[in-house]
Amino acid sequence: MLITFDDRPSDSPVVERVWRSRSDHAGAFHSMASCNWAMVVTRLAGRTFMTVRGPETRASSAECPPHGDWVGINFGLGTSLPMLPPATLRDRHDVTLPAASPRAFVLDGATWEYPTFENAEAFVARLVRAGLVATDPHVADVLRGDGSRSRRTDQRRVRCATGMTHATIRQIRRARRAAILLRRGVPIADVVYDAGYYDQPHLARALRRFIGLPPAQVAADREQLSLLYKTPDD
Repeated sequence: MLITFDDRPSDSPVVERVWRSRSDHAGAFHSMASCNWAMVVTRLAGRTFMTVRGPETRASSAECPPHGDWVGINFGLGTSLPMLPPATLRDRHDVTLPAASPRAFVLDGATWEYPTFENAEAFVARLVRAGLVATDPHVADVLRGDGSRSRRTDQRRVRCATGMTHATIRQIRRARRAAILLRRGVPIADVVYDAGYYDQPHLARALRRFIGLPPAQVAADREQLSLLYKTPDD
């Protein structure tokens, strides 16, 4: 297997999931669309560095180096690093932060130890206390369908906080949910209905755009299963 992957939900109010992965050898894989921005620690070829990754609005092909280790923190929608807004990071415009030592990096002029899979929430809590992670609670309300302002204001707030439109977020979440159902063995016709697509061609187009694979290959591809964690509405 190219990449082994493990993830868990988080009890932090600003973190969606924490994950870790390791590559056994080099190779290409499909990078799926994702709504969340993330902070990712990479350990590769004797180096350790922290990267801030933005959301991805469509699937793409990516190269994986051999013998790498990663720990990632996927932040909830509506959160951001104001110094690095999600819109500026979107679609692989990632930013690697300066290294301070083999064990630490620099953010906002201060030195921070690299988080681990086990202490990710404590690391994020320190970021929040330092005022480096901002949260717009209205975005969560809008995404739940509880927006109380004008539609234009709701759309602006969502786009500012996430770097994406509300429609794009819905489409990505729906495609990822459909992919999870297919991996569970749910028949394609039932996935069309359960995930809210018009018909099978509509499902196929969405999966190619956001997952990078057609429905039959999503259902059969074991490699992708390790990279597809559950979405909040699954």
